[in-house]
Amino acid sequence: MSDVKKVVLAYSGGLDTSVIVKWLQEEYNCEVVTFTADLGQGEEVEPARAKAQALGIKEIYIEDLREEFVRDFVFPMFRANTIYEGEYLLGTSIARPLIAKRLIEIANETGADAISHGATGKGNDQVRFELGAYALKPGVKVIAPWREWDLTSRETLMAYCEEHKIPVDFSTKKKKSPYSMDANLLHISYEGDQLEDPWTEAEADMWRWSVSPEEAPDEATYIEIGYEKGDPVSLNGEALSPATMLETLNKIGGENGIGRVDIVENRFVGMKARGCYETPGGTIMMRAHRAIESITLDREAMHLKDEMMPRYAKIIYNGFWWSEERRMMQALIDTSQEHVNGTVRLKLYKGNVSVVGRQSPNSLFDSSVATFEDDAGAYDQKDAAGFIKLNALRMRIAAQKGRGFLDNDK
Repeated sequence: MSDVKKVVLAYSGGLDTSVIVKWLQEEYNCEVVTFTADLGQGEEVEPARAKAQALGIKEIYIEDLREEFVRDFVFPMFRANTIYEGEYLLGTSIARPLIAKRLIEIANETGADAISHGATGKGNDQVRFELGAYALKPGVKVIAPWREWDLTSRETLMAYCEEHKIPVDFSTKKKKSPYSMDANLLHISYEGDQLEDPWTEAEADMWRWSVSPEEAPDEATYIEIGYEKGDPVSLNGEALSPATMLETLNKIGGENGIGRVDIVENRFVGMKARGCYETPGGTIMMRAHRAIESITLDREAMHLKDEMMPRYAKIIYNGFWWSEERRMMQALIDTSQEHVNGTVRLKLYKGNVSVVGRQSPNSLFDSSVATFEDDAGAYDQKDAAGFIKLNALRMRIAAQKGRGFLDNDK
């Protein structure tokens, strides 16, 4: 007899999670609460209500979390210019801590003693969901069906549906993509099928959010993004909410062929995996944020942030958003953004994002010092001689003691 009385399931309404609902009811003999999040995935989430009701679910949560997602997760991450392994803008990774948070909050609201998810035992998402859950509710029980059951393919899932009379019309009417896909306001990802061969080029019709750079307009698009304390707040002079900002930049970027990447990444569980991602709005925001920081951040503050970023990216990718170290790093990052205010002008053209202008009331750029013309004494070039000699002192001493590079060649 299971000790689980009620479980909150992260429910998409698709085949896998519909099977999980029935499986939880059968295997654990427990009440199931479903939670469906609208993170801007571009598909209707309300139909999940009827599907859950058809499975006998009485407590159904369907929530629009788009603004919270961008404001409290994407924007803080982008203040750090976060990129994992040089290319991945962490679109899936950053959504998981929010879902974990709401799973736990709903468990507390409904008196549930367990949560459940549909992530497989091979991927990163199981880690992200569960690390978040344990950080927020240490004693919660987590049920991961893919690590327990013997349903190992779409065919076995369909057979289970037939046996248990689970309606699956909703998953078979539309042509199913051969790829495993995940989408939210920040990105859409593609894995599986022919992408499992890292030598094979992705099919042209796989991409959904962007045109190919070759098919993008022949005329460049210019935009201006306004920043306050490191966050984008206006587009071409119009104030936009966080979610609207990202949604609008996705559209503009996608029309200009921006944001496609094809990478092989290192998963936390140990394997390498090939994935393709479309992140048009995020790619634009990343470039713009670095541009506004370039004139508002002190050199050493900027370099310290850059040194921290790979660690911060790994923390998010591996699922440690709710950790003490991430919170400590976030405090430092956010402090650095106090004066990151101003406007960046960008040129979008056939997959490229070019910075063509930046200005700020907090700019540290001093043209009277940096000029190649007469600086009227603002900078004394003679000072550079002593500066160079002092920086060379340790190397000069080493060379005098026989440790020079030319000495070693003898």
